[in-house]
Amino acid sequence: MAQLTDPLQLRSGATLKNRFILSPLTNLQSHADGVLSDDEFRWLTMRAEGGFALTMTCAASVQESGVGFPGQLGFHDEKHLQGITRLARTIKEHVSHAVAQLHHGGLRAMKGHKAPSADEKLNAEAMTLDEVRASRDHFIAAAQRAERAGFDGVELHGAHGYLICSFLSPELNRREDEYGGSPENRARFLNECIDGVRAATKSGFSLGVRLSPERWGIQLPEIRDLAQRLMREAKIDYIDMSLWDVRKEPNDEAYQGRTLASYFTELDRNGTRLGAAGKIMSAQDARDVIAMGFDFPVLGRAAILHHDFPKRAASDANFTAIATPVSEAYLHEEGLGPAFVQYMRTWKGFVEEPAA
Repeated sequence: MAQLTDPLQLRSGATLKNRFILSPLTNLQSHADGVLSDDEFRWLTMRAEGGFALTMTCAASVQESGVGFPGQLGFHDEKHLQGITRLARTIKEHVSHAVAQLHHGGLRAMKGHKAPSADEKLNAEAMTLDEVRASRDHFIAAAQRAERAGFDGVELHGAHGYLICSFLSPELNRREDEYGGSPENRARFLNECIDGVRAATKSGFSLGVRLSPERWGIQLPEIRDLAQRLMREAKIDYIDMSLWDVRKEPNDEAYQGRTLASYFTELDRNGTRLGAAGKIMSAQDARDVIAMGFDFPVLGRAAILHHDFPKRAASDANFTAIATPVSEAYLHEEGLGPAFVQYMRTWKGFVEEPAA
């Protein structure tokens, strides 16, 4: 069985120095126009310095109309280039693979609420065919901008009800053109983004996809089959599964009796790496993810609490993240700016309440 400190080679040629991957974490702390802030720079570069083999940005916008939250880091305009170039350079100085997660909010965007199909309940407007193709091209252009900035690769955000995910969902995608209907047609938008990024970037540029197998109308067997197709086609380096809890059973009763994770670890990888995120809070949890059959754990909360979680876990087999709630001062020491700390207050029990 692989060890957490073992290197991991990706299909595109890069070798990660260990198995610790930073989850793409929403943090709300860049500027309103998407330009990188010093707070976001510090947050990410501290994780690279702390030993993460792959340091991934938050979900970063590919199109102005698809911005999903205030203070979202931008990759959709040339004005973003200077900041993200500085960010990529500094992450790589710490021998960490620099990855931008590319994102379009779709029906969850701050304005516009565009989706594959109209949805009155979700206040979403159906995209025209031209808008679908334009958004695809924005993903590709953002990947090119990431490469120009010096990033080592990108991850396409295909989870959590955002644009790519909503195309995959039979509940949210009721189109009758080539982007709707069969699972293959609903995956067309993602596949065209993959093909476009591969064609527009140089050899050696890594490409990953984040998927979630539940919620937002997503069907577990369809996402399992999609993951298998992506592995067989050998166009991407890795799949990053957002499971919420790596030990949970599926929500769908028809698939219960085994873990949700097991539906993906049993697939034929064909050289595609597979990682998972979901309540990994200790060195033992991270080892358990490897033991389940994944290639790497993807750390979110634990990485917020400890910028150097990889170094701590590597030196102490019993290391466990500090218990929450923690103080604002503690989070500031761990590299979170005021906006990020305020956002963490929305996570129940994460930040200590101020004294009355």
